[in-house]
Amino acid sequence: MEFHFDNAFVRELPGEHEERPGVREVRGALFSRVRPTPVRAPKLLAWSREMAAALGLGEADVTGERFARVFAGNELLPGMQPYATNYGGHQFGAWAGQLGDGRAITLGEAVTAAGERWELQLKGAGPTPYSRFADGRAVLRSSIREFLCSEAMHHLGVPTTRALCLVATGEGVVRDIFYDGHPREEPGAVVCRVAPSFIRFGHFELPAARGEIALLRALTRFCIRRDFPHLAPEGADITETVLGDWFGEVCERTARLMAEWMRVGFVHGVMNTDNMSILGLTIDYGPYGWIDDYDPDWTPNTTDRHTRRYRFGQQPAVAYWNLGQLANAIAPLFASLEPLHAGMQRYVDAYVAADRDNVARKLGLSEANDEDVERKRALERLLALAEVDMTLWFRALLRFDPQAPSLAPFEEAFYDAARREAHAPALLDWLHGYAARLREDPLPPEARHERMRRANPRFVLRNYLAQQAIDRAEQGDPGGIDELLDVMRRPYDDQPGREAFAQRRPDWARDRPGCSMLSCSS
Repeated sequence: MEFHFDNAFVRELPGEHEERPGVREVRGALFSRVRPTPVRAPKLLAWSREMAAALGLGEADVTGERFARVFAGNELLPGMQPYATNYGGHQFGAWAGQLGDGRAITLGEAVTAAGERWELQLKGAGPTPYSRFADGRAVLRSSIREFLCSEAMHHLGVPTTRALCLVATGEGVVRDIFYDGHPREEPGAVVCRVAPSFIRFGHFELPAARGEIALLRALTRFCIRRDFPHLAPEGADITETVLGDWFGEVCERTARLMAEWMRVGFVHGVMNTDNMSILGLTIDYGPYGWIDDYDPDWTPNTTDRHTRRYRFGQQPAVAYWNLGQLANAIAPLFASLEPLHAGMQRYVDAYVAADRDNVARKLGLSEANDEDVERKRALERLLALAEVDMTLWFRALLRFDPQAPSLAPFEEAFYDAARREAHAPALLDWLHGYAARLREDPLPPEARHERMRRANPRFVLRNYLAQQAIDRAEQGDPGGIDELLDVMRRPYDDQPGREAFAQRRPDWARDRPGCSMLSCSS
């Protein structure tokens, strides 16, 4: 097991190069050197063969004892230079000051034989200068959720950070899961997550808030050169035009990400600016969830249950607000605010275009017009009223016969018989209008079916499925993790024999912790 490391972040940017113990405010630095804290008994529970292959690792590399030691934080490979990064952020709309990697430690930047750069980061590997009052550890349940969702989102085609492996620590971690004064000990674990870059909006916000403009400028230039090299070829100046193009691309990537979340019914749950990737990746899988019965006001986060700031239907607007905070942070680097305004407009234009493309793909149209966009909105209002499962309804559209409109293909998508009965006439009326639209669309039936199949997943990582895998793992059987991951590898295929993974949320999971709403406790 060998890696080639080119640790540009710590080589080129200001940071604390001497390891210093203790939680503290760190100024004038974008990172602090820190070593993972060894654990008692590291044991590999699960790994992603796709991510391992991307890193040049085979099964023999992964299943050896050294692999578990390295990715639990007990051993460093040659070239690893572990560090935690320093950033701030707006949490639930309020400035929170310094936050930083409180339980994430980057081991280094691995460069593959193909020239791809991947940051390897351990989550749950011990305290850092940014841990505040926490222990830097993570529990098994949240680690399983992060591992599974990172890979599930990748296979859905949604931009995301990735996960290489999940390692049990053999140690307990005390958490108050409901924040109700009843903490308990849970098994601990470490996830190795992987991304081309873990730079967040908050990395720019903190130096800007402190007036550290030279640090802000250094970070921005570094980010463009390393992570957006097509905007500034080697040797080229980072002009204001380049800065504007960079911000505009960040906005556009973020817009496309939001459209993808909405397409598959994913709810992040905690869209603070420190949880927004500069590359437009889904990052930080905490109290996330998938829409079961369609509800634009649903949030999986118990901390957000009163204001519902991060509810499903609000996510595109929150991303726009977050980009506004990033624009405020980098404004001192611009002589004019016009490039920032242009970037924000790029977000709006890109989201509208991506959303319209989603309408066409999910409904099986060659292209969507204004009436089609409203048609889908009208359907969503009906799905909410009738308490209909979003994933099951749109997947059932593949079996819909426009020559004989009927609710028969959609029976499994209803959660409540009385609501189905009450809203059946309106849904049938919608289906008749949809059938008429399909009959006038030029897309052949076979092409329409394939277009819809690739846009409407058969399988998504519903919270209750993840919780079932967690329950098994906490009883000593990690097999449910691999089984669920294998299903999520082909989310758009029917996979005969695995129908149980495509069912609507069962009644027992409606209000069960871990299956409905979740806390940030991990």
